[in-house]
Amino acid sequence: MTRERPDAAASASLWERDEEITAVLHAVDSLCADRSSSGGLLMFEGEAGLGKTALLAEARRIAERRGCTVWSARGGEFLRSVPFHVVRQLLQPALVRLHPEEIRDYLGDWYGIAGPALGIAEPSARHPDPQGVCDGLVAAVSRLAGREWPLVLLIDDAHWADEETLRWLAALSGRLAELSALMVVTRRPGEAEGTGAVLLDRVAAAAGVRTLTALSPEATAGLTRAALGAHADAPFCREVWAVTGGNPYDTVELLAKVRDSDLQPVEARAGDLRALGGSARGGGVIARLEDLGVDATRFAWAVAVLGPGMGVDLAARLATMPREDALRSIQQLREARILRETDPVTACGGDELEFVHPLIATAVYDSIPDALRTAMHGIAAQLVTDAGLGAAAASRHLLKVHPEADGELVEQLRRAAREHLAVGAPDAARRCLERALEEPPPPEVHAQVLYELGCATLLTAPATTVEHLKAALSMPGLDDDTRVDAVRRLSQALLHNNQLREAVRTVQLEAARHEPGPTRLRLHAVQYMWEGLHAGEAVTRDRRERLAALAAACTGRDNSERALLILRGFDAMTRGENAEEVVELCDRALVDGRLAPGLGWTDTEWGIELLLMLAGTYTYCDRLDRAEALYQEGVHAYERAGWSGGHLALAHAYVGLAHRRRGRLAQAEESLRRSLRIAERVGRGLPLYWTATCSLVDTLLARGQVDEAWETAERHDFVPPYPSTIVMPDPRCIRGRLLLAAGRTEEGVAELEAAGQAAAVRGHHNPVLVPWAADLARALAGVDPDRAAALAARVRRHAERFGTDTAVGEALRCAAALETGERAVRLAARAAARLETSPCRYEHAAARVELGILSGSVEELDRGRELARSCGADGLVAQADRMLQTVRG
Repeated sequence: MTRERPDAAASASLWERDEEITAVLHAVDSLCADRSSSGGLLMFEGEAGLGKTALLAEARRIAERRGCTVWSARGGEFLRSVPFHVVRQLLQPALVRLHPEEIRDYLGDWYGIAGPALGIAEPSARHPDPQGVCDGLVAAVSRLAGREWPLVLLIDDAHWADEETLRWLAALSGRLAELSALMVVTRRPGEAEGTGAVLLDRVAAAAGVRTLTALSPEATAGLTRAALGAHADAPFCREVWAVTGGNPYDTVELLAKVRDSDLQPVEARAGDLRALGGSARGGGVIARLEDLGVDATRFAWAVAVLGPGMGVDLAARLATMPREDALRSIQQLREARILRETDPVTACGGDELEFVHPLIATAVYDSIPDALRTAMHGIAAQLVTDAGLGAAAASRHLLKVHPEADGELVEQLRRAAREHLAVGAPDAARRCLERALEEPPPPEVHAQVLYELGCATLLTAPATTVEHLKAALSMPGLDDDTRVDAVRRLSQALLHNNQLREAVRTVQLEAARHEPGPTRLRLHAVQYMWEGLHAGEAVTRDRRERLAALAAACTGRDNSERALLILRGFDAMTRGENAEEVVELCDRALVDGRLAPGLGWTDTEWGIELLLMLAGTYTYCDRLDRAEALYQEGVHAYERAGWSGGHLALAHAYVGLAHRRRGRLAQAEESLRRSLRIAERVGRGLPLYWTATCSLVDTLLARGQVDEAWETAERHDFVPPYPSTIVMPDPRCIRGRLLLAAGRTEEGVAELEAAGQAAAVRGHHNPVLVPWAADLARALAGVDPDRAAALAARVRRHAERFGTDTAVGEALRCAAALETGERAVRLAARAAARLETSPCRYEHAAARVELGILSGSVEELDRGRELARSCGADGLVAQADRMLQTVRG
């Protein structure tokens, strides 16, 4: 159907758009129903010129008529390298109108995290986590949506949005149902690339894309007659459609040329349309521009190079003309339909410069001779810098300049990279530093640039980081502290790239360069940390003895010594050495019972791994109070710092582990599911994903939810091959336990035997950390009692050596399960008594229920049942209920 309008030519792009406009009307009506209304997301897709921008303009008019607050932004073909460019366009104007204290109130804890990305707050000294910045931007919209209800957000040309904005947009699209905000997005198919395309497709999947089509011949005829008069005959109208393909933009441009040339809209002149049609795009636009003269052409080039938002004065300086001449050129360009007329509602002081259509912007930019365009970008970079807009704003232009061994350009790019990192845009920093290397840098700073690039890519591209840091270390120019840090980061990147042996060797070689002292000690600590974390590497007796000898001489006077004490304690815990001595080692690594300065959760020198080893050691040594304090401190530190990526996922996973050990199974499940939600955003297959999944499966089994545990394992890929780094609890042991619970006994036995072999290779004999032997003994009790008894005896020996109440109590439970009669009852009673003094309530509840079942004691069954209920262990409660019915029967 053709929608007739008073100004049909001006609204050409809205012809035959009834369905799309109706969708907008319904979405706005739903939003405006009341403050509790859910938000929504619409995406319109179409080739260039099909009217996406006009449809957004109509959405604005509809929303404003309903009293909505409307904010809008647009992607730019040549602005994709500018981080947060589109989200800043969208949110910054509304925020800067607020009083600074109002902004702080609305953004709350996210002010220092999202504020720098939005350009409304100074960045802190510590680089923010990109995922935290993304979450902060989502929170900003969430809070502002309540203030500005009903809020409509419009994003045009999302295919040209920067990657940081698209990451935010993808995250927000999954949350809009919770918010009272409507978002309408347009994109051109096939234009986005790489990660940006993946993110935009995620938005499209959440929205359900509506594809715009070209105008029909009938609509084109109606548009032609509206523009040229009712006397336009049918053959002429048909030829207009044939020339333009029904593209609304091309149709309007062609009809304008018909008017300008006084061409009569009759069949006899229809043959002239094809010649005129070429003026709408490409060479036709450029011919139209050149007809305006040198000044107008030069000014249009300046606008194309600078991009939108830079203003008349900056464009005039780039075009090397007085402001008066620039204003004359602007008027000419607007009359020629090259620059858009200023919107008096949205323009700031009449200084808005924007091309009528992105097709024109592209044509003008591409028409600039290559050498001149490159030179103009160089001049633009200087003008942007001189205007006080910062190195990051200038970097877009510096990336386009030809390499000329310019040391000053290298420094500008390094400054820009630091600014990008400060607002949470490491990919933008990487682009700047890679370009700096192409210059190339002066010899005295070349290694430093490589080091900075390696730091910027550490978390996103380990293989690339390895290459850059190796190159940096092969050159002169790094001071001692920077060199040691580069070695540490290189070894970390090698570890993440599954090159453990080379990671260790890299640190060993660097340590050999240094005399005995703090630096060498620090490097040794890094080496032992990587070795200690690797699940598949045999731990030699020599390595253990060297670590023990180093730690024995440590008093905890600096962080290198504290790290070695933690590593020695962790190693001793995994081996099942005396728990009291293990705890004493860990306590010596603290300062007045707290983490030392420089060893905090957000300190980057040592990283999260060391602190998780410390807290994990306390966890399995029955010092859960200390472990929980450390885990909670980690969560709070990451939340305050806005680190909502992998670090926060791990912190929540270990909080869940502590809850599981305490027997608070419902709380454990909640924390672990929260961890998995974050881990899903970071990426599957990483150790943090395994940690959360493994603990969740174990927790669900403890709750008696075998089917849910199995479904969780399948949904989250909890199957071999296992990660190369240590995961707590042990994945093989938990999968073996899951298989046994699911009735797949043969597979479960095989998995537990493999767990035992892997533990033996590592020298892990702590029966609480790797409980394979106890579970295997129970599984074999009916088919191979001799082997089961030998396994139970092994468990007991290791438990008594380790010495915790949990370890000994669990070993006694295992022994009781293999006995019958009075001996089984005595062992079960001893297990329950020992576990009563353990902090692990679930294991105590299980021991009480088992004692009640073996003894037929109603008192023990009642006691075990209540303990199990307090833990949320429904399976144990059901067991106790069944036995109570039998006993009372």
